[in-house]
Amino acid sequence: MVRCLAIDLGAGSGRAIAARYDGATLHLTETARFDTPLLINETGTHHWDIDAIESHIRAGILDVGPVESVGIDSWGVDYVLVDGAGRRVGLPVSYRDNRTQGLMASVFERMSQAEIYRRTGIQFQPFNTLYQLAATARLTPSWLADARHFLMVPDYLNFRLCGTLANEYTNASTTQLLNLASRDWDGDLLAVAGVDPSLMQRIVEPGTILGETEVGNGLAHVVAVASHDTASAVVAAPLDGPDQAYISSGTWSLMGLESPVPFAGTAALGFNVTNEGGYGRRFRVLKNIMGLWLLQRIRAEMPEPRPSHADLVAAAEQATPWRSVINPDDPRFLNPPSMIAALQDYCAQTRQPVPVDRPHLVRCILDSLALSYRRAKEDLEQLTGRSLSSIRIIGGGSRNRLLNQLTADACQIPVKAGPVETSALGNVCVQLITLGALSDLDAARALVRRSFPIEHYRPNNPVPQEAWQHLRTPEHV
Repeated sequence: MVRCLAIDLGAGSGRAIAARYDGATLHLTETARFDTPLLINETGTHHWDIDAIESHIRAGILDVGPVESVGIDSWGVDYVLVDGAGRRVGLPVSYRDNRTQGLMASVFERMSQAEIYRRTGIQFQPFNTLYQLAATARLTPSWLADARHFLMVPDYLNFRLCGTLANEYTNASTTQLLNLASRDWDGDLLAVAGVDPSLMQRIVEPGTILGETEVGNGLAHVVAVASHDTASAVVAAPLDGPDQAYISSGTWSLMGLESPVPFAGTAALGFNVTNEGGYGRRFRVLKNIMGLWLLQRIRAEMPEPRPSHADLVAAAEQATPWRSVINPDDPRFLNPPSMIAALQDYCAQTRQPVPVDRPHLVRCILDSLALSYRRAKEDLEQLTGRSLSSIRIIGGGSRNRLLNQLTADACQIPVKAGPVETSALGNVCVQLITLGALSDLDAARALVRRSFPIEHYRPNNPVPQEAWQHLRTPEHV
């Protein structure tokens, strides 16, 4: 029996999940759960309360039995600055903060968009670490002056547990500061961001043992897993072959392919495809799509007692399909004061029926996400020159049966859904490979296949052409 502990941090909540591997199957037990604390200071800046996150993690690992190792994964792009005495400098700023507005254009004046993409192969998003650091250099330069170390969120928490300073490869790749060819920090891009290269730590591969920490009444290895949560999710995705796409479905929807080589040419830039690092130096060639954040936000705006997500989806099943369609990646949906108002304004401006009741608000979101997956599917097929055979939906969003069926209908290919806990599963699988309990990635995916159930969806009702055309070419007034 091999026992590991996965700390799986999301932008909404974090969990500690204990895993037992008996040589045949994998068993997961959630031992702690907490909301990811967000602070808004007097100027309106959104900060992660990283000290509270650390406290939750330490409390979570005290209550588990003996384990051989522990690993931490989280969302990407956000970071913590640390001074020479090992103390954090300021509080990490959330990627949803608006401080990076307009910074992309400023950065492009110093290095062209095409050159940045050639060097990194990373999708352009206003919250990428490159633009966050440029914002720090402009707004709080004293932080960079006081800092001696740059750590991504999981890197910082690993450091707090075992004292080792290192940047794990998969999360570092989300920064748009890692050179695609050398797979190391790009000094020219750091200069563009206004960052001293000496702040950056050595890049370590997922599966590196960083040190030890106390878990329960004993010591456990601290393993740098594939610490970007999507990288961990893809580790545990039991893909059927190179022509099966995955959708890691949660707050964000990450849709893409696993590839031994990146796609970073002119066509990829045109599609704004990202080439994030994966386990075993594979690439996650994917598109970032606004995901169930839209549904989470409209639910948060509903009066108490709020309906469950399951109740909202059940109501949406009875709503008129394909009635109103939004582009989920429109910047207005990143962090509006009211998601309901933003969605309704979009529909009004594009001369569509404005969803008012809960069923049609939810149905608008789910229909639009399914169409966004179809758009990403076509982009990936054009980029690779291959047709996709099927889609595997993993993560918490794979429990949304209506969205799974809409995805099969929109994309007109079969969909397989599950497993659910793929970020935690991939975290554990890397630990098991590191400990020698599993031989390699193929063995890990075979273990996932036999340990967790999968649901199957076939294309049913095709999407009306006008709905698809509206997503591609909305007619704003």
